[in-house]
Amino acid sequence: MRALLPLALALLSWALASPEAARQAVERWLRGEVSPSLGEVLKAPPEEAPRLLERYALFPPPPPGLSVNLESPRVEGERVFFPASVGEVVGVVVVVLEGGEARRVYFRSQALALPPYLLTPLAGLGFILLSLVWTALLLNPSPFRAWFLEALALLRGERRLYLLTNLLLYGLFALGAALAYGMPEMARAVQTLFGGALEALGLEEAMGKGLPVLAGVIFHWNFSQGLFLTGLLPALFLGLPTLLLNLLRYFAFGFALSPALLGESFLVHLPTLLLELQAYILVTFGGLVLLAKTARGEGYRKGLRALLLSFYLGAFFLLLAAWYEALEVRFFL
Repeated sequence: MRALLPLALALLSWALASPEAARQAVERWLRGEVSPSLGEVLKAPPEEAPRLLERYALFPPPPPGLSVNLESPRVEGERVFFPASVGEVVGVVVVVLEGGEARRVYFRSQALALPPYLLTPLAGLGFILLSLVWTALLLNPSPFRAWFLEALALLRGERRLYLLTNLLLYGLFALGAALAYGMPEMARAVQTLFGGALEALGLEEAMGKGLPVLAGVIFHWNFSQGLFLTGLLPALFLGLPTLLLNLLRYFAFGFALSPALLGESFLVHLPTLLLELQAYILVTFGGLVLLAKTARGEGYRKGLRALLLSFYLGAFFLLLAAWYEALEVRFFL
């Protein structure tokens, strides 16, 4: 026991020093000593660009006017949180420590963070009930089953457009994945940029909350941000905005999630990719059907129904993807 006492004291002193290390990291970050500007990243020579982009992703520059309370840190494991605000927008500055050194520093706005209720056991139970009820409604006569069958009939009726949309978007994903083999450092930097954006939203908080909570959080994010805000809403403008957005998004996804980076785990993650990407393909397809029906003189209203049916089918794909991805994160990766 006496032999363990020095080790315990050393660990205690390290734990007590963690807020101080985090405080020093925030001070350097606020002074601009650790964050390259976006201009520096864009102007960097090819051999320097990946390193600067990764640094930009790990230490995004503080927003103008950021005020940080360095006297009230909150420690959770290797993360230290400092109250912060930009004008009336409140949030926290998060410092991720690794071996006593800052690995990431970023500002998380409370407005963009996950709603706290999503991280409760009740939310997990609610997502289980949603999944069971929705599945039961699809297996038995109901309006939900009728809409599902009508959506499948739409795919058959517009099969050429549907296949073209799949070939185009999955093809861009494959192209990005192939290019990552020739530029692995840049691809890794883009992957870090995507991961940092998700971490800044607080998605990591759902990791230790149980499988149903994690699946519910994944579904909430993909549905609200991916399918609704950047899918359905721009698709209402005759489909083209969603198509253009996804052309860029699928190429970037392929580049950042290439087997060149994921290795053998790519096969484990492949079902998640196929399901989630198919959901966004469906809403893109629905927007193009809206454009086609309007151009053919069938009316915007008929095209809108096609878009909503595609959106509905895509939402069910995201439900399946959320459960698989939660299992994948908890048990396979």
